[in-house]
Amino acid sequence: MVTKDPSLIGDLESLVEPTASGDPQSPLRWTSKSVRTLASHLKEGGHSVSYQLVSELLADGGYSLQANRKTREGTDHPDRDEQFRYINRLVREFQGDGQPVVSVDAKKKELVGDFKNSGKQWRPKQSPDLVRVHDLLLPEKGKAIPYGVYDLTRNAGWVSVGIDHDTASFAARTILRWWRKMGQPVYPGARRLLVTADAGGSNGPRVRLWKWEVQRLADRMGTSITVCHFPPGTSKWNKIEHRLFSYISTNWRGQPLISLAVIVSLIASTRTVAGLRVRAELDNGSYPAGQEIAEELMSTIKLQPHRFHGDWNYTIHPHRKRR
Repeated sequence: MVTKDPSLIGDLESLVEPTASGDPQSPLRWTSKSVRTLASHLKEGGHSVSYQLVSELLADGGYSLQANRKTREGTDHPDRDEQFRYINRLVREFQGDGQPVVSVDAKKKELVGDFKNSGKQWRPKQSPDLVRVHDLLLPEKGKAIPYGVYDLTRNAGWVSVGIDHDTASFAARTILRWWRKMGQPVYPGARRLLVTADAGGSNGPRVRLWKWEVQRLADRMGTSITVCHFPPGTSKWNKIEHRLFSYISTNWRGQPLISLAVIVSLIASTRTVAGLRVRAELDNGSYPAGQEIAEELMSTIKLQPHRFHGDWNYTIHPHRKRR
């Protein structure tokens, strides 16, 4: 059925994700909509499906029915939901115009070496991988810093595995590598790019180096770059978390990450039944921490804040557009 109706999975996820709950970093997610309700909406959209098929597709995608559990305290940002809706409108607008939309973020840093990795894998009986008792950094191997770019439209991901620091320069360099090797070939006429990102880390809205690097990126691409940040405390809702990173974690569960080559290979071999494809490369570049951007350089950035939450939503234009 999925082969004969390639848009079915995407349409089902578009119905589920606006009401999805739980920790998207986990491969297990859930939804409060019944399979009969979802099947009814899909039929209205022109799909020939039964509620049994919807149930099977949800199970394949990592969803299950869950009850409520009291865990949350405190209050959310008052504009949280409106920002989610704003991002959703922009994503639909860009996709409708054939323009690229990506979700970006850094995955958890990983110790490189024969350390225990959570989860299990199939092996001959009584022959588990033997790993170290203590998770202490091996200076000769260091840490791996995966930074990802996920194409929301094409269900494709790029991951650069860095070895230095998770900085805005590393983030922008990763986006540029994605653009040159995966983005530009499939969006040759792109005039603008939409990037959704967290509100913290190397790509946070208050990081001056991030905006400076996005300006350099826009100049190199010759396209305007719109950035939308998720509200504080909602980083797990960024699409890359549960459409790319969770599957990478599932793919390498129970397997010691003994070398950078192994890490890159495991990331690049990640696949899903929904058609996810991933490319990964090692980035040996140096990205020093603590870089400061002077005020005179900030004044050269062609930044246009949006009317709604210009601190979270803005467009940076290139100094010279691509011809």
